[in-house]
Amino acid sequence: MSILLMIALLFVLMIIGVPVAAALALASLAFVATNGMPPMIVLANMVNGVNSFPLIAVPFFILAGSLMNTAGITTRIFNFARAAVGWMHGGLGHVNVGASVIFAGMSGAAVADAGGLGNIEIKAMRDAGYDPDFAVGITAASSTIGPIIPPSLPLVVYGVIADTSIGQLFAAGLIPGLLMAFSLMLMVAWYARRRDYPRDERFSLRWFALSFRDAFLPLMTPAIIIGGIIGGVFTPTEAAIAAVAYAMLLGLLVYRTLNWRNILRVSMDTVETTAAIMLIVAASTIFAWILTANQVALHFANGLLGITENRIALILLITLIVLVIGCFMETIAAITILTPVLLPVAVQLGIDPVHFGIILILNLMIGLLTPPVGMVLYVLSKVSGVPFERCVTATAPFLVPLVAVLLLLTFVPALSMWLPTLAYR
Repeated sequence: MSILLMIALLFVLMIIGVPVAAALALASLAFVATNGMPPMIVLANMVNGVNSFPLIAVPFFILAGSLMNTAGITTRIFNFARAAVGWMHGGLGHVNVGASVIFAGMSGAAVADAGGLGNIEIKAMRDAGYDPDFAVGITAASSTIGPIIPPSLPLVVYGVIADTSIGQLFAAGLIPGLLMAFSLMLMVAWYARRRDYPRDERFSLRWFALSFRDAFLPLMTPAIIIGGIIGGVFTPTEAAIAAVAYAMLLGLLVYRTLNWRNILRVSMDTVETTAAIMLIVAASTIFAWILTANQVALHFANGLLGITENRIALILLITLIVLVIGCFMETIAAITILTPVLLPVAVQLGIDPVHFGIILILNLMIGLLTPPVGMVLYVLSKVSGVPFERCVTATAPFLVPLVAVLLLLTFVPALSMWLPTLAYR
């Protein structure tokens, strides 16, 4: 079996509904079996793929985000964002983006943002008379900020695959995440003018102070995680454990909104989610190993250089490839497969691995808003009751500012590299 047949088999299996992890494993096994390779290679590579200390951070960041959701902390965050930016025209649209920025520093996952804050945000916007399509569109787009601003599960996985500092990746994601928020708020302002969306309420210093007091301890979560990592107090893995301990402290002792039954349920959900992610990482590791062993990265680089030697054109071509693949493949699987193939090409073009990681993840986050995979759209369709097809059309206009930020980050590396350079180099 050739590499092209293996890739074709993978996409056929995914199209007919086979789970991503199973499709990756079956395609890899078919290649190994038909090329006379010992089957134990598959198991050995799958085990090595998940035998990584930094990956321990994945379940803890998932658990921390779930505990924050269950403890009702998302409501406090939403109220603070409402007091801070709700006075602007189209206020609840701005609140939607602001709350996502804050929650991004706790969860690190777009789906968690969409499922946790999304329910609160869409209901509030509907009650205030906003169009359901606008509410769904801005909620979907703002949820993609989660995996860019640290902590970020995709950046952890990329750091492991690319053998790149996760601390530097976290530092690199902060400014791009804020740029995404700013671009989306500009889009909200444009919609507010066209549709005459109201202010939520007039700015009140008293309400702002009260909401800040209520949200102060949750707002400290990003400071603990990011400050601790950049300050060298703990590693990203230790930061994930600290985030869980802090979430439990808030839920059990401070707000008393958590009980042991809730913790057990959230823990079981975390186990289930982590198992799914680790299966995808393990299966995609063997797939990526086959690609690497057959020098696919070298052939791919030569193929691109055969098309054009213009650096800008090559970068745009790589961006387009990732955007298309992101429409069809789950994020973690795409990172594990694409990184060994595309990173050597990016380095050859003079792109820093940390910078490339931010470009890759933002590309794939945009893929979460596009069919047929579009996990965020499926979650919001369920949360809002809006049909999936309407979610797709409602989100489409908000892809414009996200793609604009992607291109800006791609061609102005300093936007993502300034903080890592300042903190680590």
